[in-house]
Amino acid sequence: MKALTVELFSDVLCIWAYSAQVRVDQLKIDYSTRITLQYRFIPVFAAAHDRIGQDWGKRGSFEGFNRHLHKVASRWEHVRLHPEVWLNDPPHSSTVAHLYLKALQLLEETGEISCDPVKTYENRTLFEEFLWRVRCAFFEKALNIARTRVLDEVCAGLDLPQNRIHELIDTGEAHARLHRDTEARDRYQIPGSPTLIFNEGRQRLYGNVGYRIIDANLRELLDNAHHTGASWC
Repeated sequence: MKALTVELFSDVLCIWAYSAQVRVDQLKIDYSTRITLQYRFIPVFAAAHDRIGQDWGKRGSFEGFNRHLHKVASRWEHVRLHPEVWLNDPPHSSTVAHLYLKALQLLEETGEISCDPVKTYENRTLFEEFLWRVRCAFFEKALNIARTRVLDEVCAGLDLPQNRIHELIDTGEAHARLHRDTEARDRYQIPGSPTLIFNEGRQRLYGNVGYRIIDANLRELLDNAHHTGASWC
């Protein structure tokens, strides 16, 4: 049976996507070869300072947003949040990190980096481990992941081909792939980060959705050979 494609839309600077990684890891354990995860990146924080200024300008600006995130994260035991997140050299944009990620996806497609799960990385691929480490660099270490120096250090830690990544960004190929994600966001009318898309856009789960809900949607689709019709979920 052909694997079911699950499209995951997120922004690397979104705390809800950071928290949701544990669910993504569990999906890979539970469904293995039955699903194919397609990672897409959307510009929720493409102009991060403007967004925080507009949404939090009257509520303490970056300091208010920082307090809000710590209140949210206090409910979770599986992630850590640095005391200075969004206060210590806050990134202006998530776009630079997204371009690195699209470059890595291109390198996967050409076979220049492996797309096989790695046991020492919780069975994540090199691409997935890079994505996770970038999020950890920001949320756990309060590093500015809009800086190429920071992203290059993450690459070096995984022995990724930095020169090829830079080349794919320089030629515009990574930009073109990122634009495709924006087009897909518009086509599916994605409300925000993170959003899961199933069944070629017929089903959508947005936000802090529990694992059992995700699991129920997948089981309905995978166990019903004629899932092109209406689903009970």
